[in-house]
Amino acid sequence: MGELMVIRHGQTEWSLTGQHAGRTDVPLTAAGEAAARALAPRLAGRRLVAVFSSPLSRALRTAELAGLTGAQPDPDLLEWDYGGYEGRSAEQIRATRPGWDLWRDGVIPGDADHPGEQLARVAARTDAALARIRPLLTEGDVAVVAHGHLARVLTVRWLGLPPSESRLLGHPHPGTLSVLTTEADQPVLAAWNVP
Repeated sequence: MGELMVIRHGQTEWSLTGQHAGRTDVPLTAAGEAAARALAPRLAGRRLVAVFSSPLSRALRTAELAGLTGAQPDPDLLEWDYGGYEGRSAEQIRATRPGWDLWRDGVIPGDADHPGEQLARVAARTDAALARIRPLLTEGDVAVVAHGHLARVLTVRWLGLPPSESRLLGHPHPGTLSVLTTEADQPVLAAWNVP
């Protein structure tokens, strides 16, 4: 059985400032590009049978710089649609909504480009992506290049946990790698947030 390599895109200006970047297509910074390039040696020895990416340029560019050629854009790997919280930091949100927690409280509707989605919808998208990925793992490794919150939800769904348990995983840093695999036919998290 192959391993599922989950890569968070490299740093962007918004990840640097803590702004929620769901569907806004924010480009990589120079540091983000360097972190993506630094992943290439870790991935070079893998027998990858497929590479999937969020369709946003920060993820596709990370895949390219990490040497993951031929990444297939998958809309199910888009980041959480933060709705009215798009572009705002957690601190800014808590200034008007004290005690706000994304995993518990979700998002508010935004404009037509950012209508927002609830955690159950994000989980349904990751479940759909995993349903396509799991059969490929019998042939080798698969890489996914996506986003921070999406990676957390995908990981807990891999483990068979409820989506709300994503809160238990630390937010993966930009340009890092996590590894999902199985042991004795049980899904496990083998590595998390590796630079």
